[in-house]
Amino acid sequence: QVQLVESGGGLVQAGGSLRLSCAASGRTFSSYAMGWFRQAPGKKRAFVATINWSGGSTEYADSVKGRFTISRDNHMKMVYLQMNNLKPEDTAVYYCTAGPGSARTLEPNYWGQGTQVTVSS
Repeated sequence: QVQLVESGGGLVQAGGSLRLSCAASGRTFSSYAMGWFRQAPGKKRAFVATINWSGGSTEYADSVKGRFTISRDNHMKMVYLQMNNLKPEDTAVYYCTAGPGSARTLEPNYWGQGTQVTVSS
């Protein structure tokens, strides 16, 4: 069992930066791939970024490549999403997820409660 708690969301102007954090509990954290998804109003939850168990492999949605960076600290049981050059279309609730698989094949078994990111133009 893994429990996930996100933090770090907020209101930022376009072009600004935020760093989201996801604190995990559970003995199997370091064996799971981790990821970030987001859900904008009226839209389905969408993939943002994933990272494999060791942190050596990552995947990104085309819309965030070059602007967002996912990382993890297995010792601290933390996952991060550094978001730079934010755009209004990045506005969404961001969810942390964990599950088996690689960065490319993550199966989201566990979800956090989400953190709101709002980017003003």
